[in-house]
Amino acid sequence: MKKYLQILALLGTSLCLTACGNLKNSDLANNAKTSSNSNAKSYQTTETGNNGYTVLLKNGHYVTSPIAGLTATNNDNSVDSRELERGLVDISKGVYSTNSYVFQEGQYITANMANEWLGRKSKNNPNGLNPEAGTKKNYRPYYLEEIFEQDYLTGSGSNYHIGGISIGLAINSIDYYQKVKDGPEYQAEISRTQQKQFGQQAAEKIVSRLRKKKALKKVPITVGLFAKESKDSLVAGTYFLSGTAAANSSKITKWKTIDTQAEVLPTVGNKKAINSSDASSFNSFKESIQNYFPNVSGVTATLRYENGKLAQENISITTQFYGYEQIQSFTRLVLSTAKKYLANNVPIEIKIGSVNDIQALVAKETGDSGYQVHIYGGE
Repeated sequence: MKKYLQILALLGTSLCLTACGNLKNSDLANNAKTSSNSNAKSYQTTETGNNGYTVLLKNGHYVTSPIAGLTATNNDNSVDSRELERGLVDISKGVYSTNSYVFQEGQYITANMANEWLGRKSKNNPNGLNPEAGTKKNYRPYYLEEIFEQDYLTGSGSNYHIGGISIGLAINSIDYYQKVKDGPEYQAEISRTQQKQFGQQAAEKIVSRLRKKKALKKVPITVGLFAKESKDSLVAGTYFLSGTAAANSSKITKWKTIDTQAEVLPTVGNKKAINSSDASSFNSFKESIQNYFPNVSGVTATLRYENGKLAQENISITTQFYGYEQIQSFTRLVLSTAKKYLANNVPIEIKIGSVNDIQALVAKETGDSGYQVHIYGGE
């Protein structure tokens, strides 16, 4: 419940609480476990969430990454950012145990380094990872859109040191460009084969560069390749490959395929749902609440599948009513209907709100936990 209370506190300021406890610049000193109060460099840790990482704080403050939000172009997709971070945490759990490592946002790739690497390779930018500029007739797309770093540390008290890092490489599936300034927009599609080939080559270059840093010579470096969706997509991109360079090595000798899919319900046009049973359950849920309240203007769901199984379901309900009793009654209906129709073995989050405001949240954090409910300005 504590984690959801933190989420509720942050919703109004549009901040996102991720699986690893990302609270951006919030001061958590009041509910953190203090490891050292007398040293100039004082470390604290947050409480561990369900199967999640403890987060390392410095002098009571969450440490942010200097490269967060840096992108190669303006083609960024608003739904990709959270999944880029969340998915990398999941990959990292297979390498860095949540019982042995604590989490901190990446600190080794600087903003200058990231901007160089995201740029095109040229005489003035030999470190650019995106290909040299082509011609109007032979356009070379931007492959690498974003670099994301997470650090995993070991230690205690006032003594923490880097134990391993994870790097997420967000690779475009479509690059949008203009042949002339203010001209029409064109699209360059990038296939999964091209994403894989580019991503593996870029990963080894990055690992080799990071090995030049003294602190990173003898730690594992994990890299995940993330396929971004189109800029107008309602579904976030997904990781499709990951690999780890062992300590003292700049080579990733084995890549692991990641089977993750995402979709939005209801489907559009003739597109078939990934799982017809899950789609049917959502439709029953949707019809039930819409029949009860005529002023429900939209119900959509985003589902994530891992290895063919439903792993997360997030539902958004847009209302056209504002009355206190209406919201109270509707939220209770949503809760009972969710219990009746939706999967009982996966995390589920249901946001209820108008176009401008969130009115209520109904959610369960894990597959085996019970629903928690919060009504803004109400119960």
